[in-house]
Amino acid sequence: MKLKDLEIFVVAPPFPGWGGRYWIFPKLTTACGIVGYGECYASTVGPKAMVAVIEDVFARHMEGENPENIELMFRRAYSAGFTQRPDPTVMGAFSGLEIACWDILGKARNRPVWALLGGRINQRIRSYTYLYPEPGNEDPEFWVDPDAAAAAAVRFMEMGFTAVKFDPAGPYTIRGGHQPALSDITRSVAFCRAIREAVGDRVDLLFGTHGQFTTAGAARLGRELEPYNPLWYEEPIPPDNLAEFAEVARQVRVPLATGERLTTKAEFGALLRLGGVKILQPALGRVGGIWEAKKISAMAEVFNAEMAPHLYAGPVEWAANVHLAASIPNLLIAETIETGGAFHQKLIRNSIAWENGYILPPDAPGLGIEFDEDVARAHPYTGSGLHLQMQEAPCDYTNGNRFEGGAPSTLPHKT
Repeated sequence: MKLKDLEIFVVAPPFPGWGGRYWIFPKLTTACGIVGYGECYASTVGPKAMVAVIEDVFARHMEGENPENIELMFRRAYSAGFTQRPDPTVMGAFSGLEIACWDILGKARNRPVWALLGGRINQRIRSYTYLYPEPGNEDPEFWVDPDAAAAAAVRFMEMGFTAVKFDPAGPYTIRGGHQPALSDITRSVAFCRAIREAVGDRVDLLFGTHGQFTTAGAARLGRELEPYNPLWYEEPIPPDNLAEFAEVARQVRVPLATGERLTTKAEFGALLRLGGVKILQPALGRVGGIWEAKKISAMAEVFNAEMAPHLYAGPVEWAANVHLAASIPNLLIAETIETGGAFHQKLIRNSIAWENGYILPPDAPGLGIEFDEDVARAHPYTGSGLHLQMQEAPCDYTNGNRFEGGAPSTLPHKT
């Protein structure tokens, strides 16, 4: 087999757009006609520039190569330009192409990808979702309303979810860590209290932050969350100072989780050695692909750490996460978007099954999905924005803050 052709789909999910403004799916075809699909989760440059990066990585490091040679192609991309260090944009491009290679390999052998990764140890994969408003009721006030969050938690609990994630803690800014406003702390505690009272001990609370805080600010907020016993406190500080996670962990009795913005085993290895984080959240469309994530999972075993694959992207990265999760012994939980999200499932013709809180690993060859190119082409992204964007304004200590669940809402605020 030789990798021959590349096509790239940049797809915009329809409103409300859970999963980001757009998803990037590379399609690889071998000289013998086997097709594989991947997904790139990289948001440091705009979609047109990212397409150019993907094309360059493919032409430079992968075109004409046997898709079996994952390790060789990874080393080429990782070391390119005399860098030999983590690069989220290049590795994001490579990750999507690498996932497509695994799809090809599984189809060539008529086996699911999990069977090529050591086999299936997990017959079902526990999943969680963000708390989203009910379809048709996408009110921006949802993101700052503890009672609405509690009602959503009950709705997802009744679907079968045993864990839900929420992020009421303020702005997602370019300015690095900041001290939380007292109103952010008050609202965060109110969310935890309302959700815990609504779901009791049937659902774990996953508290997200997106790296907003200084070390001291993360400790101040984290200590206030302790009475509600969250399963994790996610990325409480920016990911560019891995050593400080250990300091937060020393001051807060809630397990720390992080990893969606890290790439390759180099960064995850440093995180594990420095201590403090025992729940790793690689995004497979950024971390280096399935094989790199498998290596990270093995490293995590040595540190008695657990894996919780991250998903704020489209359904092909979701599928890759599922195959990794099926094959590793130290799986904690995997992210999904509601029950896979209506548009997520539409793009893959409902080819991943979800049942009472658990994802069922596909048995079909490759990633086990049926990517619908007609749907992808019918929803092109034509804008110039990034997948996610951070605000430039600092934390507002007077009027309060909000973070509206990912892609910014197009709905006006209520008056």
